[in-house]
Amino acid sequence: MINKKTYKKYIGWLMLIMMVLTFYLSFIEVTGGLYKEYHISIGNDYTLNQRFPLFLSFSDSNNSIAPSIIELTQLNPSKFQFNRSFYIKTLDEGTASLQLKILGFVPYRNIKVNVVPELQVIPGGHSIGVRLNTDGVLVVGTTEITDSNGMIHNLADVAGIRIGDSLIAINNIKVNNAVHVGEIIKDSDGTELKLTLKRDGKSYTTSITPIQSMEDQQYRLGLWVRDKTAGVGTMSFYHPKTKKFGALGHAITDIDTGKVLSIRDGEVVKSRVVSVEQGKRGKPGEIRGVFYDTHEPIGKLEKNTDYGVYGELLYSLQNEFYKNPIPIAYQHEIKQGPAHILTTIENDKIEKYQIEILKVNTQTKIDGKSIVIRITDRRLLEKTGGIIQGMSGSPIIQNNKVVGAVTHVLINDPTKGYGIFIEWMLEESGIFDRDVKKIVEN
Repeated sequence: MINKKTYKKYIGWLMLIMMVLTFYLSFIEVTGGLYKEYHISIGNDYTLNQRFPLFLSFSDSNNSIAPSIIELTQLNPSKFQFNRSFYIKTLDEGTASLQLKILGFVPYRNIKVNVVPELQVIPGGHSIGVRLNTDGVLVVGTTEITDSNGMIHNLADVAGIRIGDSLIAINNIKVNNAVHVGEIIKDSDGTELKLTLKRDGKSYTTSITPIQSMEDQQYRLGLWVRDKTAGVGTMSFYHPKTKKFGALGHAITDIDTGKVLSIRDGEVVKSRVVSVEQGKRGKPGEIRGVFYDTHEPIGKLEKNTDYGVYGELLYSLQNEFYKNPIPIAYQHEIKQGPAHILTTIENDKIEKYQIEILKVNTQTKIDGKSIVIRITDRRLLEKTGGIIQGMSGSPIIQNNKVVGAVTHVLINDPTKGYGIFIEWMLEESGIFDRDVKKIVEN
């Protein structure tokens, strides 16, 4: 019979073992544990590396289905190994579930393996001009109004209107542009107006009565608004089957408010680089370009999101480095090491520049900082100092697969920056539907 002292000793040792095991499992997760979900293109087999004390097997609940989707084979099963490798052969489209177990019998977590059709795109690198027509007009400033009696009014403050709000309609009449807003206010003759606005994606209404300005006798609301914007960036990819494209890798924001612009429509036109301001520590550089052939847009803009701009091209783009589509890589395929980007820093000529992928951040939801990169190409460093404004969207290519696109520069070190996974951009574009694990063909 075990006495209390011995019992406590056993419990203490058991708790210590559990603590060590917990810390070790956490260490595995941080230093290279298995992903919770894999997307593997059919025909592209893959090797999973599992670390002791975790053992990999088909999930019991999916045992009858999984073998028809993938074939799982342990490499060198006769040898005792702390770290084991399993070869996954893809058989058919679908989802298989694998299970990690501690020491082979305590369930730890499931791993989903989605076998999907191979997705190929044509890499970008083209300098493009983006012209946006906003959804309504953007409030970029407010001002006080002095009436004929010398009284000062701040109508925006009273009505709760903030810089960055979008003015969508006045008296239920959808506003087209800044001129249209001025005409409605002028015709109001000082009667109360009902304004429909949008803030952070949510609509709200407020009422406001125009004030006749002492300065020019015109009725005013004290709002500065803007309805169009334009900028230069880089094309990331083009999908020939759907004609969809993605660019920039981040949103187009208003220069005054910093808000993501809610767009009604827009277009993409050809751009030619005319000058480059080199990036320095603490001061981002910039590519300056001019639009040309503006009467013949190359594409229609449909979405402006935190993770890029997207739309449909009107005709195919040419890329002398990649005349035909190449596969994309999912995040588990991306490795630390050499890669290259395609970008334009002179005229309209795409060039290939060497980079190094320093870190790959495991992500289960979309984020613009998926990959940490460093520019290593001396030609690019001498010309730009590293990553500069206008290079956003430049496709990142490794092992002849598109892995992502440049998004941000590190202000204190312009040779380094971030990239977004290409799978996130394809999801944002509507080409890849993550929920059903399929490519949208039209």
